[in-house]
Amino acid sequence: MREIREQLKSVIKRLYDFDIDPDITPAPDNIDADYSSNIALKLAKDLHKAPMEIANEIKDNLNTIDINISAPGFINFTLPDDFLQNQINKLVADFDSQIASDEFAGKTVICEFSDPNPFKVLHVGHLYTSIVGDSISRLFEYAGAKVIRANFGGDVGLHVAKTMYILQQKDTANLQIEDIAKCYVEGTATYEDDEKAHAEITKLNKEIYRINSEDVHDTDLAKLYWRGRELSYDYFKDFYAKIGVEFDKFYPESTVAGLGLKKVKEELKKGVYELSDGAVIFDGEKFGLHTRVFINKEGVPTYEAKDVGLIFTKWQDYHFDKSVVITGNEQLEYMKVVLKSIEQYAPDLVAKTSHLTHGLVKLPGNVKMSSRKGNFLKAVDVLDMINDELKSAYNSSDEKVSLAATKYAFLKYKMGGNIVFDPKESVKMTGNSGPYLLYSAVRAKKILANCQNESSVTFHTYNNYEKNLAKKILEYKNTLNESVREMAPHKVASYLYELAQVFSRFYEHCPVVGSDKEAARAQLVRVYLATMSHGLNILGINIPEKM
Repeated sequence: MREIREQLKSVIKRLYDFDIDPDITPAPDNIDADYSSNIALKLAKDLHKAPMEIANEIKDNLNTIDINISAPGFINFTLPDDFLQNQINKLVADFDSQIASDEFAGKTVICEFSDPNPFKVLHVGHLYTSIVGDSISRLFEYAGAKVIRANFGGDVGLHVAKTMYILQQKDTANLQIEDIAKCYVEGTATYEDDEKAHAEITKLNKEIYRINSEDVHDTDLAKLYWRGRELSYDYFKDFYAKIGVEFDKFYPESTVAGLGLKKVKEELKKGVYELSDGAVIFDGEKFGLHTRVFINKEGVPTYEAKDVGLIFTKWQDYHFDKSVVITGNEQLEYMKVVLKSIEQYAPDLVAKTSHLTHGLVKLPGNVKMSSRKGNFLKAVDVLDMINDELKSAYNSSDEKVSLAATKYAFLKYKMGGNIVFDPKESVKMTGNSGPYLLYSAVRAKKILANCQNESSVTFHTYNNYEKNLAKKILEYKNTLNESVREMAPHKVASYLYELAQVFSRFYEHCPVVGSDKEAARAQLVRVYLATMSHGLNILGINIPEKM
């Protein structure tokens, strides 16, 4: 499709002086063609011509591919066998260069995702954003960008004060992250129900800011705070290593709070922010949003001010061309206010920033979970559930298969809405699952290991199953480009599932090893495996040697 699109784009530019990327899709079943484009219908209004006239003009200037025109102005393409063979040969010769993209070459992209708070455990939402964020990062890397994976978390703030209030009352000799998480739940309830505790926690919050900002280590509270923070970050790093996600930069909130406080105070003097009952706010209602506090009455920066500090710290550190921030949907309106406030004095930074959101991860049955109440699904619970299902279904489990099942279960969905995570469906060797894709790739490896004849092929007459596989493989680069532009890993996942289905039909009807067409078919299998391997790598999934 890439070759067709480039030729079509060139002809449109030469004939009509339009720079346009024409849509090309698989042709409907009732049209005797492989692909079809509606570009003539789209150009008709601007050119003041009938679509059929435009379609025929374009056809007359495209002479390298079989073309026919159908009403009301579709341009249909049939790929000759020699064209397909030539494209497959190019992929065999140098797969990486043929699918390469330079859309973000020389550019720096910072992707911020996961963002857990120390003094809490990782829940399923953190797992989801970690997997999606890593895949989006891989898409930008594919497109030539230098990518910085960043992780932002609240090492100071009210949640820490709530936790520390309870921790001080406990025996902490053998403190574990689970103990800290339970203290957060208990501290939250105490803060909401006990007026005296509420006041003490508010005071404690300010003291923790002082401990952090002044690097205090000699008090009992300071020692407990730093110990809990270190335990939290060690726990995070161990978990990320387990799921194969690496971060280049951790931004504790304490490291950006000072700059955020400074920026907000500077812009307060210029009228961007306002004083309200002792606090500093941004009046979002002027912009159709809501009003939020950036500095509270005690003079402590809120999450909003810390996010102000974060965007400027990122800029100071990397001078990024693009910044991607991935959070849950509940942060959508919040981030609109924060970014709108920054837009008043640093519009270029906001223009470079994309905020992507995702919904909740739910188990079958729509059980509602809350970290504040302590009934949430932990990230490690998800991995354990997948392992248990693999053992139950196949009497064994493999780390690569387990991770593939987990990652694909999240990545196959379009980001935005809620998703239902079903462990049983995630491990099936049939259907739309990670293990199914791995099994298909391992099968291709086995075929190639048994092939004896892999000589070069100059021409091959394709049957329908071979042609469908070759055509589907040639769609991969276009899928990648769309996925990069839309920051949409689910498009890669959907493509790989469709590709595996086409390969399955090829496998059933086209013997490879020992057949008189072994060389040509082995070429197809080799390129199929390269495509599947590359696509799975974009999803952060590795193929095992056997299954």
